Amino acid sequence: MTWPMIMPILLLCVSNVFMTFAWYGQFRFPQMPVWQLVVVSWGIAFVEYCFAVPANHYGHAVYSAAQLKTMQEVITLIVFAGFSVFYLGEAIRWNHLAAFVCLVMAAYFVFQK
Repeated sequence: MTWPMIMPILLLCVSNVFMTFAWYGQFRFPQMPVWQLVVVSWGIAFVEYCFAVPANHYGHAVYSAAQLKTMQEVITLIVFAGFSVFYLGEAIRWNHLAAFVCLVMAAYFVFQK
């Protein structure tokens, strides 16, 4: 793999960490007013966009749009699984893993000629 192929993947990984916190980090703050959660999430999402937009912009030079979107979804699942376990303290059950495997298999088919 060359740098133009790896860079979008790395940027998508970073962007997904930020977006997962923007969307789900608020679960640890159930008493915070929703308007404050929205403002904080927007700030985090801005940082996410600073990584996601370049990932897709540069990534489209070597990957199709469908491949980029599929990569993003698989990365999202991996990041979310770790976030769910380590930040939220929620277990990943067998049915979650089965669904994740199905989505990874879908990604496999997107990259076939």
